[in-house]
Amino acid sequence: MAEVILMPRLSDTMTEGVIAAWHKHVGDNVKKGDLLAEIETDKATMELESYQDGVLLHIGTPDGGKLQVNDLLAILGKPGENISELIKLHSGGATAPATASQPAPAAAPAAPAVVEPAATPAPVGLDIASMEEVVLMPRLSDTMTEGVIAGWQKNIGDTVKKGEVLADIETDKATMELESYKDGILLYQGAKAGEKIQVNDLLCIIGKEGLDVAAIVAAAKSGGAKPAAATASAAAPVAQPAGAPAAPTAPVAETVINEGRIFASPLAKKLAAEKGVDLRFIKGSGDNGRITKTDVENYVPAVASAAPASKAAAPAAAPVVTGQVSFTDVPLSQMRKVIAKRLSESLFTAPHFYLTMSIDMDAAIAARTKMNEVAKVKISFNDMVVKATAMALKQNPKVNSSWMGDFIRYNDHINIGVAVAVEDGLLVPVVRYADGKSLSQIGAEVKDFAQKAKDKKLQPADWEGSTFTISNLGMFGIDQFTAIINPPDSCILAVGGIAAEPVVKNGQIVPGNMMKVTLSCDHRVVDGATGAAFLQTLKQLLEEPVRMLV
Repeated sequence: MAEVILMPRLSDTMTEGVIAAWHKHVGDNVKKGDLLAEIETDKATMELESYQDGVLLHIGTPDGGKLQVNDLLAILGKPGENISELIKLHSGGATAPATASQPAPAAAPAAPAVVEPAATPAPVGLDIASMEEVVLMPRLSDTMTEGVIAGWQKNIGDTVKKGEVLADIETDKATMELESYKDGILLYQGAKAGEKIQVNDLLCIIGKEGLDVAAIVAAAKSGGAKPAAATASAAAPVAQPAGAPAAPTAPVAETVINEGRIFASPLAKKLAAEKGVDLRFIKGSGDNGRITKTDVENYVPAVASAAPASKAAAPAAAPVVTGQVSFTDVPLSQMRKVIAKRLSESLFTAPHFYLTMSIDMDAAIAARTKMNEVAKVKISFNDMVVKATAMALKQNPKVNSSWMGDFIRYNDHINIGVAVAVEDGLLVPVVRYADGKSLSQIGAEVKDFAQKAKDKKLQPADWEGSTFTISNLGMFGIDQFTAIINPPDSCILAVGGIAAEPVVKNGQIVPGNMMKVTLSCDHRVVDGATGAAFLQTLKQLLEEPVRMLV
């Protein structure tokens, strides 16, 4: 009996796959373990092997086509077997199937390649998501909702080969290269460089000359595709407030307009005194030249002439301090948008509480000095905190947990996210299985992540999957602070700097090196006693670093 193969979910965030290449064709014999196809997911291109023997009777979409997870990918069976019912059963939402007996679809009506008339009506039933010529904005990270076109590497009319870079896409976490998964001509671009496109909106069209581009674009717009938001206005100069007078274009000498008794309203006199303005130089717009409040507000002192002052000039007026209201509006970057969204949700959804503890770092300072005499990679205090945190989590597993809505997940593995400051905000690369790594390994990994973050070369796999997060601002001179939990983690540790201060040891006041740490806890998961026990373990490990080496 024929067996159906559905599009598998090859990553934790995959919702659809692109057939990068079929290695078997309809009618070919397939053995168990044979390579059927290469499937491009949201994270990598992966090989799909057959798990049974048979003849390939049907494929769900040709090379370059897209399929949603659980859509019909292929059917294996015996030669001549009737599979029409299976195709009908699994055809909902799938790309038009291809079988040995099915004729090729008719060519699309010809139209100019780059013409985009807005009034073109959308053909009824045109599903652009299933068209192999259509490239939709991919979801390049687990939190991405829209992307910014950092730059196009191909222009309309250019020939595109499979594997060539189409564009650089700025996501909320990094700028990533988008490669073409098919050959053809770039016929349409959904946005210009610097503009935004929502995930799954029309990014571009790659096909043959004569493809009806206008019909596809019209279908995308009628289907709710949002036009990319232009950012050109962000670069425009800030307009002056209405009514503000223009600054003089050339230096002119101040002219005395009013001599003797000056007629002005009481409010105008009061305002002039506050602004330090001499009413002799203001032309009144009221009856008989009376100076009003508006005249004072609109008055701009003339710039003194470069010519030498006349000996007979009037005594200098009191210095006038003037200025102009100005500001710069900067559009939110993708990273800043997601930071705002996720941390707002965290702070206002998770009930935070905070536990602070002081740790004596004298022994840690001495141990670090000894270790760096022999270590190949210089070990930082942050590396020691990461290692101690991992070991403390091993002993206090309830802190290494996640709130999942209907249940609490206690993680057996320990993946520690280390917050790294970058130009546009914050990234949190993950040190995986940190409890099993040495201080040197942790140090090398964190330094590599920090450099990649600053170069915008981190990949989604680098920042996904944390079970606990550390944010260290000690190197910036911060003594103590609280941090917002990074979901889905239930806790985050805020680490301050090491400060010399008097401490009591054995009944004596002596100098010491103290570091304050603050644990932010999600009270839905972690209680006060649980968080306190974790901090006690962390304190013991850092105050006696030899414990970390056992």
